Amino acid sequence: MNPIRILLADDHAVVRQGFRAILAQQPDMTIVGEAGNGREVMELAEKTAPDVIVMDVAMPELNGIEATRRLTASIPKIRILALSMHKDSVYVREMLKAGAKGYLLKDSGESDLLEAVRTLARGGEYISPALQPALMATTRGGATTPLDQLTSREREVLQLIAEGKTNKEVATVLKISAFTVDAHRGRIMEKLNVHNVNELVRFAIRNGLID
Repeated sequence: MNPIRILLADDHAVVRQGFRAILAQQPDMTIVGEAGNGREVMELAEKTAPDVIVMDVAMPELNGIEATRRLTASIPKIRILALSMHKDSVYVREMLKAGAKGYLLKDSGESDLLEAVRTLARGGEYISPALQPALMATTRGGATTPLDQLTSREREVLQLIAEGKTNKEVATVLKISAFTVDAHRGRIMEKLNVHNVNELVRFAIRNGLID
């Protein structure tokens, strides 16, 4: 059988190195690329055609939730294993709703990582046992949340604003005008019923868009 093709996505190089060291030793696995943010992982996924993406939930510019949502829509056969230190139900819910087939805590053991990757590659699903309480608090594709009111572009703008970028900086990243960014910001604040950037930041943290 061909080895499982794995793409690692985490904004911390030392974390990627650690996972690479574990996975590359396995005769049935091969690392096809590494990404430091959601935009990079989307570009690399198109180029490298991985079987499994080990996807950090909180990454700069484009978080793992939004990257997962877009990838599962554009390349449905890719299996995404969410990777996070967070046990909160909101993170689990948003990643599963986005299309992830597994959720692994960063403090899991080596054997859990290997089992999770192999399970997803076989077409199964894997959730860290410690996350059962969080799973009981949410259901895949269940009730809508305020985040569901936002378009994909609005979620993207929200994350960048919450990371502290100005309208001009957001415009540069997204290759749109600052006027368009300002219009998006206004619609986001109206939809979420928030009134300043501090409230936007708190919303982004609560909903797993940033750490």
